Amino acid sequence: MSFAFGLNLTASRLGTFAALNSPTWARWAYASWRTPFLIALGFAALSLVGAIVYWFMEEWAEKNYSLGAISTDKVVFADLWKFGVSYWLIVALCIVFYSAIFPFQTFAVKFFMEAHGTSREFGGFLSSMLTLFAMIATPLFGLWVDRVGKRALLMMFGSLLLIPVYLMMGYTQVNLYVPMAMMGVAFSLIPAVMWPSVAYIVDQSKLGTAYGLMTMIQNIGLFGLNLLVGWANEYGHADASNPAGYRLGMWIFSILGILGVVFAFLLRRREMGPHGHGLETITTAKSAA
Repeated sequence: MSFAFGLNLTASRLGTFAALNSPTWARWAYASWRTPFLIALGFAALSLVGAIVYWFMEEWAEKNYSLGAISTDKVVFADLWKFGVSYWLIVALCIVFYSAIFPFQTFAVKFFMEAHGTSREFGGFLSSMLTLFAMIATPLFGLWVDRVGKRALLMMFGSLLLIPVYLMMGYTQVNLYVPMAMMGVAFSLIPAVMWPSVAYIVDQSKLGTAYGLMTMIQNIGLFGLNLLVGWANEYGHADASNPAGYRLGMWIFSILGILGVVFAFLLRRREMGPHGHGLETITTAKSAA
């Protein structure tokens, strides 16, 4: 399951990687706002075509293969509170992890230019390293996780990697490839483990609701963290003349990494006890047996 999800992420991150590096490969398109708009419109049209093709493939598959019984259970909103402690710990980890990544990406190029003196093109490439890592490493991590288990432990390790990353960029002049590579490993490892883990702890009939609720809460967290980090940068008067103004925001991101370690630790302790769902023990070898 983790491997399949990793392959899905590889395909989806390809578009992000292309967009972040567009100042390099599509420099000609930046002469007017219309050209990037038309490029985006073209990709949107391809998405629509892909959805239509997928619909036809599903219709054909239902007629020619046994896809399993379709759940007809109704969603009872009162059941949302019965998902269990492990689910809510994963949701909490999801909030702090993505809040430690995506808000930074919104101003990463500006930060690299003003705090480390990079060019716009190189800053865009550094930011796109996260996507590049995810494209390559997420399926590999997913395949590995399916074989070894230890999902909560690996989420602890991924969260741990985030703690020094931002402090390194905020307080040192270390080569930026180092912290971005560390962030890239975390950005590849945790999603490959976290999202498939929900399927192990929530009944299939409620899986769509569980993922939808998790995504909704994640985006609420991102909304709040974007405001908080924006305020922190304004409070510190962060700009090219005052790179130290970014440090308060860097501390916020590092604290989110600490919270990620705490939530993953609590998840592992829960899963190793009598209320576990097999996140630490289920592997492809055991499933085959």
